[in-house]
Amino acid sequence: MQKGIFTGLLTCASALALSACGESQPPAPPPPAVGVVTLKTESAPLLNELPGRIAAVETAEVRPQISGVIRRRLFAEGGYVRAGQTLYEIDDAPYRAALAQAQGSLARANAAIASTSLQAQRYKDLVGMNAVSRQDYDNAVASAQQARADVAAQRGAVQAAQVNQNFTRISAPISGRIGRSLFTPGALVQAGQADALATIQRTDTVYVDVTQSAAQVIDLKQAIKNGGVSGGDGARIQLLLPNGSTYPIEGRLQFSEVTVDQTSGAVTLRATFPNPDGLLLPGMYVRAKLVEGQRTQAILAPQQGISRDPRGRATAMVVGKDNKVEMRQVEVDRAIGDKWIVTSGLKAGDRLIVEGLVNLRPGTVVKPGAPQQVTATQGGAPDGAHGAQGGAN
Repeated sequence: MQKGIFTGLLTCASALALSACGESQPPAPPPPAVGVVTLKTESAPLLNELPGRIAAVETAEVRPQISGVIRRRLFAEGGYVRAGQTLYEIDDAPYRAALAQAQGSLARANAAIASTSLQAQRYKDLVGMNAVSRQDYDNAVASAQQARADVAAQRGAVQAAQVNQNFTRISAPISGRIGRSLFTPGALVQAGQADALATIQRTDTVYVDVTQSAAQVIDLKQAIKNGGVSGGDGARIQLLLPNGSTYPIEGRLQFSEVTVDQTSGAVTLRATFPNPDGLLLPGMYVRAKLVEGQRTQAILAPQQGISRDPRGRATAMVVGKDNKVEMRQVEVDRAIGDKWIVTSGLKAGDRLIVEGLVNLRPGTVVKPGAPQQVTATQGGAPDGAHGAQGGAN
């Protein structure tokens, strides 16, 4: 009985084994699909984004040139004033009195010149007849000359008094926008005081002073000398405003400072921008995009195809021979839009992987294809995009 049971079990086991052997093996998974971009050489503009400050083309501080009490203010704060326009009036009573006194002294000197001149003429006739001594004649001539000198001095005193009286009306030295008034009517002001009454700035055109490191200047000059970069005219400059928007009018580069700042090691560049709407205010912080030149035979790699390894080095995944993934260490210069300028590690004809980078390893056989828009199923932007953005900082 037991022998029969054992025989039956053996038969069943054999049948199961034969059945398992007859089943087909599961198919191997297909190679993962990746999106690739075939790199090529092209010309790329060298854009440099530099920090800068807005400065007015003309700035003038309104200051008193005499001492006195302000009687009236004749402008609207923040308004536009013209050169020569009266801004303040200072009480002129003391200066009118000084002018009248100087005019009286001039009249007295004019009266004295008449009598001394006549006396000198009479003594000239008498000295020929020996009616007066030669000494008396010389004294009369000297008195007449002194009287004429007194007239000249009194004329100068009248002019000085007139100038001081004119200074009681303080005028705008330049045309432009005037700021707030730091002194009100009734305030005592003095010539040579430290504080200005107000400040006028001409802002229809403004300066933008930006700084660039001396190392960047040297790198650019060496690249131009070696032929890798063609020199640009340096005229095209765009501004990024504090709110992130782009100023609609391009500026022009005026000059580059001839010395390097010893504290910061930077060179100052100055550009001019039209400011018809008054949008650019002096002291405003901006960022300037400067076209430095044109790089020839440049390799532009999409930023999502460049990532960073744990040591911070830039890397890229490319599809090599037999569609196997290769990892390359690369060096990047700067970003042009959504691409990096690659200076080493990649060449024209390389198939750079820009999609499907998640969990991809070197040596993996892949199925390359045209890049598609990254979907949410791939976890958003690939790892390389995050690495590339981090490398730009």
